[in-house]
Parts: sequence; C-alpha cells; structure tokens
Amino acid sequence: MIYVHVPYCRSFCKYCDFYSERSAPRSSFVDEICREIVLRRDEIKASEAIDTLYFGGGTPSVLPLSYLERIASACGKNSHREWTVEVNPDDITPEYAAGLAALGVNRVSMGVQSLDDALLGWMNRRHDAAGARRAFDALRGAGFGNISTDLIFGISGLTAQMLRSTLEGLLQWRPEHISAYQLSVEEGSALGRLAAKGLYREMEDSACRMQYELICRTLAEAGYEHYEISNWALPGFRAVHNSAYWTRAPYAGFGPGAHSLRIDGALQVRSWNSQRLSGWTDESETLTAEEIRTERIMLGLRTADGVEASLLPEGAAEECRLAASELPGRLRIPEENFFVSDDIISTILSIFAI
Repeated sequence: MIYVHVPYCRSFCKYCDFYSERSAPRSSFVDEICREIVLRRDEIKASEAIDTLYFGGGTPSVLPLSYLERIASACGKNSHREWTVEVNPDDITPEYAAGLAALGVNRVSMGVQSLDDALLGWMNRRHDAAGARRAFDALRGAGFGNISTDLIFGISGLTAQMLRSTLEGLLQWRPEHISAYQLSVEEGSALGRLAAKGLYREMEDSACRMQYELICRTLAEAGYEHYEISNWALPGFRAVHNSAYWTRAPYAGFGPGAHSLRIDGALQVRSWNSQRLSGWTDESETLTAEEIRTERIMLGLRTADGVEASLLPEGAAEECRLAASELPGRLRIPEENFFVSDDIISTILSIFAI
C-alpha cells in the first residue's frame, strides 16, 4: 500500500491549505522520490498485503506521463490491484487519459467539486462544467471503468438547487464512486484569510446538514452505497486504498508531507515527511496501546462497517446513540447520525475516558 504525494499545482484553490508549490514539475523531484523509495523498500514489502498505489497532491495530473512511469517503476511494478491517480479536469485530454491507461492506472479520482460555473470561478478552479464533462468522457473513452468524482457542499452561496443540479449532472455520468466534502475554512488558505477579515461567513450547521442529507438521499436513490461518512460507491467499487486507511493497515508514504504507518507486531510507528520541495526528512512517533485503540474507534466509526463491539465499553451503544449493524459483534453509527459523527465519537472518547 503506497502513497505518493505530488506537491505541484498550476493554481491554488481558494479553500485549500494542503502542501503544494505553484511551479513546473522538475525531474529532480522524481529523482528524490525514486531515491526515497529505494531506501525504504522494506516498508513497501511490509505493506504489500494491500496492493494499491495512490498518487495524490497537489495535482498529480500536472506530471508528464514519463514521470509517473518512473515513480511507479521504482515502487517495484506497474500493475496493482488498484492504482489511483488524482486529476484536475483541465489536465485531461484524450491523449493523456490514454497514456494513463497504458501505464497501468486503473482508477482515476477527478476533482469536479461543482458543476456551477460561477461557483467554480469563486473557488479558483481551473475548469468549468463543460470541461469537467469533456474530461470524464475522455477517461471513459480511454477505457476507465473506475472513476471517482469529488464535490464540495456547505459553501456560503451554494443553494439547494445548485447542489441538486450538480448531483443530477454527476449522476448522468454515472461515476463508480463519489466523494462529498463539507467546506472547511482553513487558517492557511486564501479563504481563511478572507474569513479572518470578515469577508467570508461560514454556512450555518443546519444548512450544511440539509445539504448533506440531500446528497445522502439522492445518491441512495441512484443506487450508491454510503460506506464512509464522505464516500459513496456503486456495488463493488469501494476505494480499496482509502478503505485500508480506515482499518489502519500499514502504508508507505513518499514525497514531501507524506505520512506512513509501520506495524511490526505490537509496535506501531507513524512517520511523516517535512513539507518542502527538496531535501525533505522524516519524523516519527511510536503509538501507545491507548492511542492505537483510540484511532481504531475514531476511524472505524466513520464507516458503515463500524467497529468491533469489544473495543467499546459496555453500554456505549445506548449512551452514544450507536446502532448495532447487521454484522454480529460490531457497532456502527447509523447514516442518519453521520453528520454529527464527530460529536458522537468525541462523546465516546470523553465519557468513557478512552
């Protein structure tokens, strides 16, 4: 299970505070990634039970195909159960889409965010709705049968009708996977600076909840499984890579800002790379048994599969508004409470002093 962080963007979205650089990708970056991969080959081997490769960012689709191929080859092979590349619609041409498929990429995650052109402009996205549709068609034309699209809700100015129109547009495309994220105002983003000056006001929680519930209803009616708080999939198309994060499988992360989890028996170590374009170094921490248990609860309760009942104290289901799932011996948060799952999880961790 391998993650590669590509820290390049052609422009910065108004809401984003992820580490990225607005510069052209350099071959020296690829050299450093490949060198890091070779030095940490043992970590890749230790995480190979989950056979996935994920290029995230940043904007991985700004990389030339030759750069992607070099990095994938350094990882040991160009064939994975699931190889995902995040893309911006503006980067996808029929030629680039065909090139991704030829490399062995078998899943694409495309940041659509909205199909309202005015809202896309406000976000400082590089594409418009028509461009997103052209990109999706190019990916389908290249043979991709596993495409994920992202959308954002909870934006001041986003009406229920605007959101409904975006959902209707996406469902016409019928992507295999849809992720929906509530806009958050991050201190280091352009939006955060606007909010600090009083030039942007966050949407009320009640309105955000109504939009989230609209997404839940619409996607359920269209046959999508709501398998994690922010993720929906057609049957058989859950994201293998991301699902492994939620079960705390070991993974190896490469590139600036990337995180990793190493598991050796009872010893579990989380490490992360510094956020700079060249010469990044890693730091690490060894997790205690209590920290491991806390993470298992926090991540598991984000999913429709929930967590083992044995992880929680007796009575937790009633006290924290949890419901028993169809699977014996497991507890989960029902979908109607997904929107307030953070509060429920916090209650579990505080009331029961986990």
